[in-house]
Amino acid sequence: MDIEELQTFVEVADAGGVSSAALRLGVSKSIVSRRLFRLEAELGVQLLARTTRGAALTEAGATFRDYAARVCAEIDVAKETILPAGDLRGRLRVAVPLSFGQTHFAPILAEMARRHPQLQIHTCYSDRFVDLITEGYDCAIRVGYLQDSNLIARRVGPLYGKLVASPDYIKAHGSPETPEELVAHEALMQGTEAWQLMDGDEIITVRPQGRFKADNGPALVAAAAAGLGIAYLPDCLTHDYIASGALVPVMTHYPPPPAAAYVIRPPGQHPARKIRVLTELLIEYCEPPPHLAPAPFR
Repeated sequence: MDIEELQTFVEVADAGGVSSAALRLGVSKSIVSRRLFRLEAELGVQLLARTTRGAALTEAGATFRDYAARVCAEIDVAKETILPAGDLRGRLRVAVPLSFGQTHFAPILAEMARRHPQLQIHTCYSDRFVDLITEGYDCAIRVGYLQDSNLIARRVGPLYGKLVASPDYIKAHGSPETPEELVAHEALMQGTEAWQLMDGDEIITVRPQGRFKADNGPALVAAAAAGLGIAYLPDCLTHDYIASGALVPVMTHYPPPPAAAYVIRPPGQHPARKIRVLTELLIEYCEPPPHLAPAPFR
């Protein structure tokens, strides 16, 4: 039985369709369809029911999927075992936040590519929520507070933030001193998110309101510096603005709780070695506070 056919079947089963699986595998949809046809012909059973929305597992397919996934995982581990020490091949697709991914994570990914010249690294920089399984990513770097999910997360470093505003905004509207006063101010947000603040050891949730929204951190920093309101942002984005006096911290008696940066991957028995290597490299360079520039590579 062809291992590529097994891998293709597992990808289609997990992604829920041929198109998503083709994207994950880096091959055409026709190749995926041919592999599935050959596997079903060899087994003599239908594994997937094709629908207008994608592909759904049949009863036989659901049973076979778990066995096939274990076989593929063991083959991957075996391949990694016989590769020269430190040698990585293949492709790594990573989703990275736009807000400070380009300045803080891009150098680390570039270093990984330098150390492993046979590894292809494809990176998407976006602050939108990326569905790793459907969109075919091996892993993602996410920052902040993680929502409950079936994805597997590994913390790679701390993340600190604060509430900031421009001196002009504070002169015109005053500086809030309590969470109750904060809700009366203009908040600069990505959407309708809640803000968490620490009152001693207690976490307080505040739901601010505001007329200016943007889907990435740099745009919110620019809006805050322009005097449009109060923003809740990581230190790595506001550090230079605070140093220059363009922004000042507010609500310092109610700081945000410490957050973190994480590597997120789909569930599986064995994380691919390329993901483990990336995780270790991120821990190496991100363990100092992320608002400080990464140390120069040696």
